[in-house]
Amino acid sequence: MSDVLSGLTALGDPYLISLIILTTLVGTVIGLLPGLNATTGAALLLPFTLTLEPLAATVVLATIYGSATFAGAITAILINTPGTPASATTCLDGYPLAQKGEAGRAIGVATVASTVGGVCSVLFLLFVGPFMAGVAYKFGPPEYFALTLFGLSMLATIGSGSAVKSLIAGAFGVLLSTIGVDLLTGVERYTFGTNMLYDGISFVAVMIGIFGIAELLEQSTRLHVVRKIVAMKAAKLPSREDFARIRTTILRSTGIGTLVGILPAEGSTIASMIGYNEARRFSRHKDNFGKGEIEGIAASEAANNAAVGGTLVPTLALGIPGSPTAAIILAGLLTQGVRPGPTMFQEQGEFLGVLFAALLLANLLFLALGLLGARVFAQITLIPVRILWPLVFIFSLVGAYAIRQAPFDIYVALCFGVIGFLMNRTGFSVVSLAIGLVLGGMIEQRLGQSMSMFDGNWLMFLTRPIAVVFFVLTALVLFTGPTRRGLQKLRRSTA
Repeated sequence: MSDVLSGLTALGDPYLISLIILTTLVGTVIGLLPGLNATTGAALLLPFTLTLEPLAATVVLATIYGSATFAGAITAILINTPGTPASATTCLDGYPLAQKGEAGRAIGVATVASTVGGVCSVLFLLFVGPFMAGVAYKFGPPEYFALTLFGLSMLATIGSGSAVKSLIAGAFGVLLSTIGVDLLTGVERYTFGTNMLYDGISFVAVMIGIFGIAELLEQSTRLHVVRKIVAMKAAKLPSREDFARIRTTILRSTGIGTLVGILPAEGSTIASMIGYNEARRFSRHKDNFGKGEIEGIAASEAANNAAVGGTLVPTLALGIPGSPTAAIILAGLLTQGVRPGPTMFQEQGEFLGVLFAALLLANLLFLALGLLGARVFAQITLIPVRILWPLVFIFSLVGAYAIRQAPFDIYVALCFGVIGFLMNRTGFSVVSLAIGLVLGGMIEQRLGQSMSMFDGNWLMFLTRPIAVVFFVLTALVLFTGPTRRGLQKLRRSTA
């Protein structure tokens, strides 16, 4: 708690305050623009955070994450197009309510739910993060190898497509992480005589490609889509009756979002879907869902914003990203020389205190932006797609080049933009590729260190109880689903 208090004191720095406010505004704009999302925004801004101090860079990426997730509700309500995937379920009731002339009420409910969900998730991160770090503090290379392997196994649960395709995409990401010189042996791998690959492929350029440029290509196929704009006067706070109706839903969805965020999966997107479904299941007004029910709006927005803090728990305490955007934040931390893990809570408590305080401030800013600036921000949705995405393309190329001032990284971003577009079209998860790329280097390093400890004896892993537990969990994730489906198929065939 003392670290948080010192973090609040550090927020008295005008530079840091102005940075949080500016980043919140930028993240809100990113979330408002259909097609852009928190992951794309974080990937595009990642190269520019390299010029900042580690704390400022982390605050920028985390604030972008939260503010873009919040702002996606505005376009979902006004034009029936989620600004971010996490706000897709907000469309189901937000847009119908706006068509009834109550757009201001819908945005007010979304704003309050987003703020409550975000603040509660940050508090959860504050109190639970150190506990997880305390447990992980006893980990050695074998335990970290098993944990990272478990994180990679969770790739099978990412996305709505085939689990096998998600694992293949993740394996491709791990393969990419092996490019460059092996730090343990000094052997060059897959460099093909190119000096630019000596230090490995730039994961920042890869992420700009698979999230930014790939989305540009996807949006180019939707130029014929006509968006219908719903007019609004101003957002307004929910009435006393509305509060009484949604308070239980907000609390339930906040818990769901936080817990889902901790798991290495889709984070906010999956959280909003589960929160919405559970709200409908427990609601007394089930028939109103899909027709403008404020419980549906509150459930979706509380869950997706609560997942933001939840995803940072494994990211900071264990070094395992809980979502695509968390993977980019982790990449930013590693680039800055900051090593997430249990020692971070022990040795960099003040750093985390400022981060927690900044996230709390950003969530309170959402409330002001949602209620006072919604009408102004709504005008951004009128920007023609033909103007918006060429600007994003230029921004992507500049961002890729700014990392090392190397034209080679521009080619990497363009190449992976095409790869990401084709992967999306064929059902392969680009999220799996990104997480595989981030975790691949970690798992290789931990495996090498473990084998050095064990003098090359693999059986020594079985003498580490925590590692064995993670190996068992990995096996359950990989084989439980296929085994269950196989048994069900066998029963149907015998019946």
